[in-house]
Amino acid sequence: LYAAGQAAERFAVRNSGAHAVIEGCGANGCEYMTGGKVAILGSVGDNFGAGMTGGMAFLYDPANRFADVVNADTVTWARLGSPYWEAILKDMIERHVGHTRSKLGRTILDQWETERGRFWQVVPKEVLDRLEAPLIAEAAE
Repeated sequence: LYAAGQAAERFAVRNSGAHAVIEGCGANGCEYMTGGKVAILGSVGDNFGAGMTGGMAFLYDPANRFADVVNADTVTWARLGSPYWEAILKDMIERHVGHTRSKLGRTILDQWETERGRFWQVVPKEVLDRLEAPLIAEAAE
C-alpha cells in the first residue's frame, strides 16, 4: 500500500504481512501488528505499537516527539543504525514516490543524507533476536 496522505486512527492494526508507506496516522498505529513492514513519513498519534508482536515500522520524526506517543510496553525503537535496514527503508520510500508522486517522499529522498537520521525503527521486543539482520551494524574490527 502506498498512500500520499495520512491514515486515520488504528492504521495497520493486526497487520500480518503487508508492506505500506503512508504520510502520518492517528492514535493506535500498528497496534497488535504481527508482521509486515510499515513506513510512516509523518506524525503518529498516541499509543503507537501497543501489543505489537511482529513486523517492523519506520517512522519519520523531524520534531523528535515519537518517544512521547509510543507504547513502550512491547516495542523498542532506535534511530537507523544499519545499512541493511536503511536500504530497505529507502527502497520503500522510492517505491512510494514512484507510485504516488509524493512531494514529501521526494523531499526526503533528495535530502537523504540529512533526513535518514530523523527516522526511528520500531520493533517488538520479543523478535529482536530473530530479525534477518541486527538493528545496529557492528563496527568493523
